[in-house]
Amino acid sequence: MLKKIPGPDHPITVAKNPDRVVVKAGGQVIADTRNALSLQEASYAAVQYIPRADVDLTLLDRTHHHSYCPYKGTASYYSVLPAGRDGKNAVWTYEQPYDAVADIRDHLAFYPDKVSIEIIAD
Repeated sequence: MLKKIPGPDHPITVAKNPDRVVVKAGGQVIADTRNALSLQEASYAAVQYIPRADVDLTLLDRTHHHSYCPYKGTASYYSVLPAGRDGKNAVWTYEQPYDAVADIRDHLAFYPDKVSIEIIAD
């Protein structure tokens, strides 16, 4: 697979989000953290990557779906059980991310159109 390095034409930054991030679905808290990483890729909206330790993994179900990003690597997916049908493949993770984004290893990201993601400023 083609591997690309972030640069001026396609920048990627990863930084600690100083705010609290809460993810909910079906009236349940799926994740609650003050340790999220905010990944900003090119002109896309920033994505919050939440440490696995701050996610209720009992509310997720691993799927067989995968996708590939030439800048980050292969993503694996989970469904969010409390979200029902809307929660299918709502979570992704890069278990072996490329070096440029190695900080997101052991973190999960959620599609904001499938769950509620609240960023609470301190």
